[in-house]
Amino acid sequence: MTFNSRPQRESNQMVFGIRAIMEAITSGKEIEALYIQRGVSGGLSHELKALLNEYNITAQQVPVEKLNRLTPKNHQGAVAFISPIVYQKIENIIPEVFEKGEVPLVLVLDSITDVRNMGAIARTAECAGVHAIVIPAKGSAQINPDAIKTSAGALYKIPVCRHDNFMQTVRFLQESGLQLVCCTEKTKDDIYVPDYTAPTAIIMGSEEDGIRNEIIRISDHLAKIPMFGEIESLNVSVSTGVILYEAIRQRGLKQF
Repeated sequence: MTFNSRPQRESNQMVFGIRAIMEAITSGKEIEALYIQRGVSGGLSHELKALLNEYNITAQQVPVEKLNRLTPKNHQGAVAFISPIVYQKIENIIPEVFEKGEVPLVLVLDSITDVRNMGAIARTAECAGVHAIVIPAKGSAQINPDAIKTSAGALYKIPVCRHDNFMQTVRFLQESGLQLVCCTEKTKDDIYVPDYTAPTAIIMGSEEDGIRNEIIRISDHLAKIPMFGEIESLNVSVSTGVILYEAIRQRGLKQF
């Protein structure tokens, strides 16, 4: 699969100092994380906060000790990390998939916070031919060097779509003709019940909290992985591989 706009490689770098961070934001860099010293004030800090509101960027208020651990240099109360990839919009990808005559297969990750799980999932998704990964802007693992390494570079190859209004994005997928299949234990149906040969968005939740109830309520199918041992659950990256390859199995059978 090739798309006109693939994630591009960028240097994964720290930017510190208020003016340098403002320059990074206005030049279009993807801010992966931003830390601002708690209680910092002054003209430049007010300008930065206004810019964050304009670009809808969330910053974490932290004690100065955390910033000093990040860098011993004069950070002026602000440290940011630039994402190593360029995030995309799922609204641009789905029409491209249909135009190519392909059947969309999208992976939605609801609050997967472990960077190594994120990397492992991305590696499996890329190998399985998933068209895009969708994540929420808040409460998701950072795409950092650990995630990139664990993905074996897959995060450079598969489109990653990070959206502020996560529920609105999920509804967009459904309105675009994709069935929502939630991988969850809250059902009697197993993962072999849904027909994945149709346009599909497979939704995975965190191991701690699962998939949020708002998504469960609007989903088209709930599907669980059969468990026969004493341990009640699989690691989320393993679970993702299991359900993705059931989808690939069904799609492969349809070709014959």
